[in-house]
Amino acid sequence: MSHVFSQRCFAPSRNLLAMAMCMSALAPALADEASEKQQHGPATTLELGATAVSTTELGSTTEGSDSYTTGIMSTATKLPLSLRETPQAVTVITRQRMDDQAMTSINDVVQATPGLFLNFSNGPGRQSYTSRGFDVDNLMYDGIPSGYNGVSVGAQPNLAMFDRVEVVRGATGLVTGAGNPSAAINLVRKRPLAEQALTLTGAAGSWDDYRGEVDASSPLNDSGTLRGRVVASYRDANSFIDDVQERHDLFYAVTEADLSEDTTLTLGFSHQKDKTNYFWGSAMIGQDGHHLDLPRSYNPGTPWEDKDQEINTVFAEVRQRLANDWKLQVNANYAEQNALFSGSYQSRWVNNTLARTVYQAAYDENQAGIDAFASGPFEAFGRTHELVVGASKRIYDMTSHAYSPYDMNWPLNAGKPNFVHSGNTRDVTTQDGVYMTTRLSLADPLKLILGGRLDWYDYDNRDGDGDYKVTRNVTRYAGLIYDLDEHHSVYVSYSDIFTPQTAKDTSGTPVKPIVGKNYEVGIKGEYFDGALNASLALFRVDQQNRAVAITVPNCPQATCSEASGEVRSQGVDLELQGALTENWQVGGGYTYARVHTLKDAANPQNVNQRFDTDVPEHLFKLTTRYQFQGALKDLRVGGTLSWQSRLYNDIQVPDGSVHRLEQGAYAVTDLMAGYRVNRHLDLQLNANNIFDRTYYTTIANSVDYGGDSYGTPRNLMMTARYSF
Repeated sequence: MSHVFSQRCFAPSRNLLAMAMCMSALAPALADEASEKQQHGPATTLELGATAVSTTELGSTTEGSDSYTTGIMSTATKLPLSLRETPQAVTVITRQRMDDQAMTSINDVVQATPGLFLNFSNGPGRQSYTSRGFDVDNLMYDGIPSGYNGVSVGAQPNLAMFDRVEVVRGATGLVTGAGNPSAAINLVRKRPLAEQALTLTGAAGSWDDYRGEVDASSPLNDSGTLRGRVVASYRDANSFIDDVQERHDLFYAVTEADLSEDTTLTLGFSHQKDKTNYFWGSAMIGQDGHHLDLPRSYNPGTPWEDKDQEINTVFAEVRQRLANDWKLQVNANYAEQNALFSGSYQSRWVNNTLARTVYQAAYDENQAGIDAFASGPFEAFGRTHELVVGASKRIYDMTSHAYSPYDMNWPLNAGKPNFVHSGNTRDVTTQDGVYMTTRLSLADPLKLILGGRLDWYDYDNRDGDGDYKVTRNVTRYAGLIYDLDEHHSVYVSYSDIFTPQTAKDTSGTPVKPIVGKNYEVGIKGEYFDGALNASLALFRVDQQNRAVAITVPNCPQATCSEASGEVRSQGVDLELQGALTENWQVGGGYTYARVHTLKDAANPQNVNQRFDTDVPEHLFKLTTRYQFQGALKDLRVGGTLSWQSRLYNDIQVPDGSVHRLEQGAYAVTDLMAGYRVNRHLDLQLNANNIFDRTYYTTIANSVDYGGDSYGTPRNLMMTARYSF
């Protein structure tokens, strides 16, 4: 939607820097206006002498925006707010940024997002995601939470089917229900386009890394009320590690139908299949507690290992426009994941002798979710406010198939064990919730967001005891935002989240849930009509009621516990995302998070000590892209710089002494160059880790099993896109 730049850009009171920033946005506005005239006739403009200027505001969809930011997002509160209006630290990884950095999986998004740490401490293919010192245990798909456990069946969503990824750091219980006070990572799917489009993508990279992708969208009837889109992707790759192979397949189809002027129905399906033979074992360290400094190509695994996952998902969405600018939206998602893991890792569990731990398991994971809410404005006290009222239901149904042997002393060079199915276990978790959020306009510059949620949580162990429930858990949300001027706002917010626990107290009752409380204060800036967003936040997260083992007489179970442990994370979050000038996009930030133990009755030596030393306290990430003009208008260049502080673990060695194992602070630099050959063909080269820095992404925490994993050496990826 076009509008005219304000005369404020040219007011005499403006300084030269402010005028330059305003002027930098004029060129794309002229281009957008010309395109608008060709398609729909002349647009309305404001005459400033001999200059007529217009621009296009960003919406929520990022595809085709050429931007590193977005106009609105609703992951934090269900309210459609700009980044400036959202009283928490938020990041949006747009479609343009995914393409510029040649991202293919959610792991790439986590590596690029400020404040998030990609952790391989459980093995190179068993990744976890950490924010503010706590693991992310939910991923969201179009706003519906889905349980994530990277240690077992956690898959990496294929980015070919997503428009953007919205990330809210801190406690997000208002939208996710149960979980850790870490972050909400919301993957928003691509939708059909209004016009016919077809893009063919081919990529080839180091170590025989090949990828092909087809993305086709079109109206399916003459009126355009029925639209469809299909995305298919295939990737086959080797690795810098000897004999490692992986394959990734994706098929995604979605259709959108305007059933009436006020009703839109979306139906979709995706099939994703991933396979690799390297996911569990990492390199050992020496018995003296030092790195062995093995070649980066060293493979500690065996040829027979296999991680094979298949996920089928169906989803639906209904959007209904109601009277008085209200709307009703219902989203539903159902996913079936089948996985078979056969793996090993090097270990010294028996007599300090090097051997293997071998294991096989299969998993059938079914997840269903539905979320329905109504939202719209209401009038009170002479002002207009906003309200969201909704309800949701989640079901997590996991069946685990065990195999024997699970051997912790398998001969190092022996072949694959003869695994035999030995039994099944099944557990079902159900969570029902109702929630409400309101945004109150207290004054023109002052807004108050209040939210609350009630949850009923039920864990059912179908093969034994251990069932537990949480009834009517209350989650709270509050945010106060004050506009300092046209471009800047300050805010203060509180949010919390709960995590049920299996540990039991002296009466045999599960201890009360862990509560994660997020306190945040910050300032946000919005420039060029939202094309550039900046933020600075100070945060504190208190995770209370952690179960701590206690010694009591006549404990009714093996261990009695009490909810008395507490962990605190506090730090700063600084971020910049969007357009510095018409041709210069940037996305990045710096995060400092100190996480330490406040209370631990069972282990008082942990008090005031770092909670997790193999997660860095400092993270700095910066990505930029510049599009040349004039004779070089078809050329773009960019780069990424990632830096993190040291990791360390204090490891006890066989003689009883303690050695500190470290990975010092390091930086990795990537470069990108792209060239548009013509209106159809675009070429791009990504060069990663250009200085070939050798570093460990994770380090071991014991001499008994492997934990050292190298980062990827220097590599290249050439991508060609042909669009019709």
